[in-house]
Amino acid sequence: MSFEWPTLLLSLLAVPVLVVAYRAQLRRRDQRRAQLAAEGLVAASAVRPDRWRHVAPVLLLTALTLLLASLARPAATVAEPRREGTVILAFDVSTSMAAKDLSPTRLDAAKVAARAFVAKQPSTIRLGVVAFGDSAVISQQPTNDRTQVLAAIDRLAPQGGTALGRGIVSAISAIAGKPISVDETGQDGTAGGDDLGYYGSSAVVLLSDGENTTEPDPLVLAQLASTAGVRIYPIGLGSPQGTVLEVDGFQIATRLDEATLKQIADTTDGTYYAASDSAALSKVYSAINLTWTARTERREITSWFAALAAAFLLLGAGLSVVRSGRVV
Repeated sequence: MSFEWPTLLLSLLAVPVLVVAYRAQLRRRDQRRAQLAAEGLVAASAVRPDRWRHVAPVLLLTALTLLLASLARPAATVAEPRREGTVILAFDVSTSMAAKDLSPTRLDAAKVAARAFVAKQPSTIRLGVVAFGDSAVISQQPTNDRTQVLAAIDRLAPQGGTALGRGIVSAISAIAGKPISVDETGQDGTAGGDDLGYYGSSAVVLLSDGENTTEPDPLVLAQLASTAGVRIYPIGLGSPQGTVLEVDGFQIATRLDEATLKQIADTTDGTYYAASDSAALSKVYSAINLTWTARTERREITSWFAALAAAFLLLGAGLSVVRSGRVV
């Protein structure tokens, strides 16, 4: 503990002075009672000291000591728990995400829930956005600026096929802050020639219907994410029964591939969620939790001293009134 104005601690010298004055008053009071008892004016039992008579004065003196100490503005290093880490929102923006088995479309429902998720996150969580179709791109690098994250989400539009594996690679790259390269099989993951690294306080929220159409194998990349300590929470968008989507005059059947998404979750120690509608999808985001950490910060605790002093003052004054009918 330290003090912002340590010179004011000199005011505590008044405490021993008050203690000496209190003891002197007690001696005079005891001598007077003894004189009155010798003259037969009071009962002899009244001369015996009451062992509880010091409790109220001690409480009041403690309150005064705390108040005088608070004048020096005490400060202490306090450990504050907080959630820290990085979450990447990886959106499947393939053509199938325009399907309407979620209202108004799969992608639009994902956007609505993503905005709600962003609003719930504390400022200590860095958020990023990845969009993947035939290829993948980091739409927004991890940041604490929620305005930029929301703008990146709003820009998303469906087109092309689905490269789940490349979406996972781009999400890991965003978390690592450096490009991750893999071959077509998804093997040999490297980070600019360096070791991949470990990112335990990070997660990827993978929003997709799970219909992978392009190499590399997403399950191989899920293993790479697991090696890096990145947990993936796939959110299945759409219905297992599927629907028919019309694209450029052609009808394309699309359905939710839960098996692949569940395997990705199991491989990375994440959890798979089926979002059958937009309401269920909103609940999914609230379940994504990162590691709680404790960060020490120096804080002024003058108010703590003052509050404790007030408690001792009230207790001492109340006890004194009950015993003697007066505060002092």
